[in-house]
This record gives sequence, C-alpha cells and structure tokens, in this order.
Amino acid sequence: MPQTLHIERHFTASDTVRDIVIGMADGLTVPFALAAGLTGAVISTGVIVTAGLAEIAAGSIAMGLGGYLAAKSDAENYARELAREHEEVRTQPEDEAAEVREIFRSYGLTEEESATVTEKLSLRPGAWVDFMMRFELGLERPDPRRAATSALTIAGSYIAGGLIPLGPYIIFSPVRSALLFSVAATLLALLVFGYVKGHFTGTKPFRSALQTALIGGFAAAAAFVIARAIS
Repeated sequence: MPQTLHIERHFTASDTVRDIVIGMADGLTVPFALAAGLTGAVISTGVIVTAGLAEIAAGSIAMGLGGYLAAKSDAENYARELAREHEEVRTQPEDEAAEVREIFRSYGLTEEESATVTEKLSLRPGAWVDFMMRFELGLERPDPRRAATSALTIAGSYIAGGLIPLGPYIIFSPVRSALLFSVAATLLALLVFGYVKGHFTGTKPFRSALQTALIGGFAAAAAFVIARAIS
C-alpha cells in the first residue's frame, strides 16, 4: 500500500517578519502623529508634507541603523561565545561532558543513555561545540547577511508605513479633510497589516488584525495628543 509523503511546513522567516513589524508599526504611528499634531497649527498641507517626508527620511535611517547595529551585536556575541566554547571543549572536556549529560537527562534520558550519547558526541568536537551553542546557550548561528538585510527591511518598512498616513496630505488641500482621511487610512493599514502578519505567523488573522489596530491606534493616539500638546 503506497504511503503518503509527509511534508512539514514550518515558518522560517520570523526575523524578517519581526523587522517588518518594527519598521511598519513605527512608520504608521510616528509620521501620523507628526502630521496630525501639526494640523491644528499649520494651515498649508505643503508644510505638513515637507515635515512628514523629512521625518520619514530621518526615521527610516535611524531605524535601519538600529536594526543593523542590533544584528551586528548578535553576530559578534555569537562569535565570542563560539570561541569560548571551543576553548572550554579543548581545556575542560570533563566539565563540558558533564554539562552535556545534564542536558540529555533534562530530556528524559537515563544516566547510562546520556553517557553513551555524550561519549559519541565528544568524538566530533565541531558537533559538540554546535550542540553546546544551541542547547546550553540557546544561540543559533546568525546569517552573515543578516545585518544588512535587517537594516534594509526595517528602513523600507518604515518608509512604506510612513507614506500611508502622509498620503492624504499630498492628495487633499484642506488640512482638516486630509486629517480625517489620514486617520481612516492609518486604521485600515493597521487592520490589513495585522491580518497579513497573523496569516504568516500562524496567529488567527482577524484576531491579529484587531490586536494590531488597537495597539497601533492607541500608540498613534497617544503620540497625536503629545504632538498637539507641544504644538
């Protein structure tokens, strides 16, 4: 009897989704708050658009740089811990073997089973170090292109998010009308963004959409109140 091939589908782009969420969320809320805060104090939409575009440019650069430095720090930390594990395996093999046995016992293996597997693992120093990095320290080998990719993803998402609340100020001349359309566009974008995010991450899409809209809407409202108070 033919067997059906079992195919596992796992989501493997969690880092990219995280970067998109970071960039898009800030891009939707910060430029919106700036434009909305200026609405009561500025008559011309041209001034608001200019200020908004300047903020999007500065914000995307700052956010992208932050993502780059964070990813570089992760890579440097991994390299530092990897060198330390190599040194400990070389100079303190008994202590490292004891740690490996303890890890296996935490997964339900007996003392004898843990000792046998540890002995086999100790014959392959490279695999031994990789095992300790993952199961003792909880560190995964970073992608060498991660820093640049993270920076571009966050910056691009920030720009895409920022143009949504600013778009109505480019299209409509009366600032009050532009503000109303900006509010509607921002809330709609938060709903769509949350739905798509939920679809890719395995969360219920409608729940993710409502959650994102509520949290993003609250953040935008808080930023708007602060901006209006200052202006």
